Amino acid sequence: MKKTTAIAPTNIAFIKYWGRKDEVLRLPVNGSISMNLDDLFTKTTVEFDPKYSKDEVNINGKENEKEKERVIKHLDRIRVLADSGLKAKVVSINNFPSSTGLSSSASGFAALTLAAVISAGLNLSERDLSILARQGSGSSCRSIPSGFVEWVDGDTSETSYAHSIFPVNHWDIMDIVAIIGDEKKQTSSSEGQKRTGTSPFMHTRLNLISKKINLCKKYIEEKNFPLFGELVESEALELHAVMLTSRPALIYWRPATIIIMKEVQRWRKEGLRVFFTINTGQDVHLICEKRDAKAVIQELKKISQVKKIIPNNPGYGTRISEEHLF
Repeated sequence: MKKTTAIAPTNIAFIKYWGRKDEVLRLPVNGSISMNLDDLFTKTTVEFDPKYSKDEVNINGKENEKEKERVIKHLDRIRVLADSGLKAKVVSINNFPSSTGLSSSASGFAALTLAAVISAGLNLSERDLSILARQGSGSSCRSIPSGFVEWVDGDTSETSYAHSIFPVNHWDIMDIVAIIGDEKKQTSSSEGQKRTGTSPFMHTRLNLISKKINLCKKYIEEKNFPLFGELVESEALELHAVMLTSRPALIYWRPATIIIMKEVQRWRKEGLRVFFTINTGQDVHLICEKRDAKAVIQELKKISQVKKIIPNNPGYGTRISEEHLF
């Protein structure tokens, strides 16, 4: 048992995960395609040790009971695998706002999984780490491998995992994140997932999703940015159409979200090749080729509602760090 620190990236899904066929195992109703981000990450230190009489969990300098409960539940999964009864200390920090739609649970549970697994003395393959991370937070399985990633839906825990489909250096595209606020979501993604069946559009979405996944992989492979961008943007709007028509409705957008979306469409008409996508939150991800990043950032700076701009290249997956948090 040793103190271990891991760093995990958040990821942006180009084809989204929304809806679960198994709540306990967090098996998705559809597969998804994502890209890990190099400048949005979580760093987590875990130490299993006899000196701890109970699990201690500190996330971003606070002890949140609801988050602590999820973390301890995940530690329990790892204790079962390690056949250990040791308690642990967990300290975790994000370099970005949590619970605003930037996939903090994805990077959080990916970092927790790797750090806790190694601290507990286990040696798991990337695929098994992905399967384990998924049980803590579905999208965290995509933050385990590097670069461009596919999460296979699967009907069992062993067949639902994420794997890299293209390496970090495959394509010079960027995700420029426009942060419009740090207000936490009123309804978490995890809770929102349970409403998918109430939308009349969900059935249509699932009928089309396999074709979209295949097209997305094709466009990434061919580096066909115009068709890729169109697909990614329409997918985000389709996902939010399902949310907006769920009962009760999930409205994650804020006025500034819509302002940015409309501006992106205007910039594109004026010749700037940029598309948007949005997760389950208010912040907007702007997808462009690296050569256009400076122009996109300059345009974003003109929008007063944008509080912070974070440019991201494709990023590496979850890895070990020697710099501990305690």
